Amino acid sequence: MAELAPLTWTFIKECPIPNDVASLLLPGEEAKAAYATIRDSAIFTNKRLIVRDAQGLTGKKVEIYTLPYSSIVMWSTENAGSFLDFNAEVELWTKAGHIKVNLKKGVDIRKFDRLIAEAIL
Repeated sequence: MAELAPLTWTFIKECPIPNDVASLLLPGEEAKAAYATIRDSAIFTNKRLIVRDAQGLTGKKVEIYTLPYSSIVMWSTENAGSFLDFNAEVELWTKAGHIKVNLKKGVDIRKFDRLIAEAIL
């Protein structure tokens, strides 16, 4: 079976948790942190990672990805280097496949790593 290319997201900066995320949450689920993506946001809850991806020219069509932490079997983080290496990188190996997250300069890679560790371990 051919291996698919990893799903890739880019998180630009930490941002306030969007007000409308409450409609996505289950009873007992709470939002912990949010990151701005290129066109929308990613929200870490105590149960899963939710990525909202606006599509099309107007952005009215929105695709929502949900990654339950229970599906993550391994992850790695790599901080940005120096000079020309601007992005930190996170890779998640899940039961569904491989996911890569690029973190732009200014996103705290260690805080991000702790969010994942607290949710999984």
